[in-house]
Amino acid sequence: MSGSASAAKAAREISLDESIQVGGGDTTSPPPTAIHPRHRRTRWQTRLEISILSGPAIIVFLAFVMVPVLVALYYGFFSWKGYGPATNFVGLANYVWTLTNKAFWSALLHNGMILVLSLLLQGPLAILIALLLNQKMRGRAIIRMLIFVPYVIAEAVVGIGFRLMLQDVGAVNGLLAKIGHFLGLTDGKVLISWISNPKLALWTLMFILTWKYIGFAIILMLAGLQNVPEELSEAAAVDGATYWQIQRHIMLPLLAPTIRIWAFLSIIGSMQLFDLVYVIWGQYIATIAGTSTQVWFMATEGQLKGQLGRGSAISIVVFAISLVVAFLYQRFVLRRDTEGALTEREG
Repeated sequence: MSGSASAAKAAREISLDESIQVGGGDTTSPPPTAIHPRHRRTRWQTRLEISILSGPAIIVFLAFVMVPVLVALYYGFFSWKGYGPATNFVGLANYVWTLTNKAFWSALLHNGMILVLSLLLQGPLAILIALLLNQKMRGRAIIRMLIFVPYVIAEAVVGIGFRLMLQDVGAVNGLLAKIGHFLGLTDGKVLISWISNPKLALWTLMFILTWKYIGFAIILMLAGLQNVPEELSEAAAVDGATYWQIQRHIMLPLLAPTIRIWAFLSIIGSMQLFDLVYVIWGQYIATIAGTSTQVWFMATEGQLKGQLGRGSAISIVVFAISLVVAFLYQRFVLRRDTEGALTEREG
């Protein structure tokens, strides 16, 4: 009995040793399974998918951007009143007239001044307010809403309102007269030409633009600040950094991409400014007051004077200037932001 048991035990040990030798010493691991390579999409399938997704946007862009630009370029070669076929071909005369007109270069100079002042006034003020509103405080949501309200008001409404208030006998001068009379500084009358005085008109426009558009800049800065991890400021505070040191060395550098995007939008908006200038200063006062802009000049010379061919030529020149400014800004300023968004093409 004991002999048969010993023989059975020896047989089990022999079979175990053989299984260890065959399996490489690992009796617990399952046998490897075959890994099938992932099916790669063919190139035409990728192109078809891209075409379906981007096709509608490309069609809209061609129909509402490129076609009007080409049509305006065509009519710029004619002396055209805006009705009937364009038959009076004048060649480059409209373009030469635009580029040699002092009023156009004066309007372009005003655009440049508005652009620089917008960046210098709205940018720092928006950043400061955004940093303050980024802190936890009571009524923060209400303050954000009130700051953003002017941005959603139509330009025509804003222009009419400020035009009425800034007249020589308007509400602003009336309020200043009452304050001055109460303090004994005036006799109850204040006549300041906020709109027609060339020394004040541009600053009046900048005040209106800042009041109108700074809410958008603040909301954009706040959105950028929300992407900054709180752990960074908390760690800096633990290391002994003050509030303003945290804002200067942590918040502002991380907010730089948002600032560059806002600056780009502000530059494009300054180059295309028209509504507020036309509503407040009208067709004739803007030139005298020093608030004329490129688009205002285009509308005045083209639409209002019935010279649609000349207006088309002006629009092409304005388009070319704006395109060059946008290209240079993207090439030298936004390049660091766009490079990180690009992916390499699969081989």
